[in-house]
Amino acid sequence: MSDVILGSTELATVVVATDHKNLWLAPTTSVLANTEVELGQADKRFSRLKQAIETSGDTYDFILIDSPPSLNLLTVNGLIAAKYVLLPVQAEFYALEGLGQLLETMKLVRKGMNPGLELLGVLPTMLDSRTTLSTQVHAEIKRHFPGKVFDITIPRNIRLAEAPSHGLPIGVYDKFSKGSRAYKALAKEVIDRTAGVTA
Repeated sequence: MSDVILGSTELATVVVATDHKNLWLAPTTSVLANTEVELGQADKRFSRLKQAIETSGDTYDFILIDSPPSLNLLTVNGLIAAKYVLLPVQAEFYALEGLGQLLETMKLVRKGMNPGLELLGVLPTMLDSRTTLSTQVHAEIKRHFPGKVFDITIPRNIRLAEAPSHGLPIGVYDKFSKGSRAYKALAKEVIDRTAGVTA
């Protein structure tokens, strides 16, 4: 993806099939983090990802862009290429602190290069319903984003924490775990919220 963003490779050449039906990945490595410096000097540096997707010639039902949590050129590229933002928020005390800057960036992107960008929903993650803190943070998220919080929440779950170290998605690592069931329900809710909208 670093080569794609820098314009030396077509997106179609880096997309690979997975063991799962109808799922493809455009993988990257830690090298992508260094792309930020080079991208800063490039022409059309804010819309490189959008251009790569539009010129790839491939069509998919959904394209998920996993952006870094920091607000940098790569994240802005993701916002400009996207139709929706799915905003995960950890159920922790300081989780809401950094959201203001992201929402402000979304406003700027809407005013400039992507007027159709919408907040699809806010996803509470690492929720532990047994703790008062999680319950309070969840309530605070709902207060800040009325009507935008997903019905499903992602629980704090040991199987979710273990899956990446085995190089497996949770649906393969333990498809019967609470975490896996939650992500499956989230996928259904995303499909419902985007019904009738093409990728």
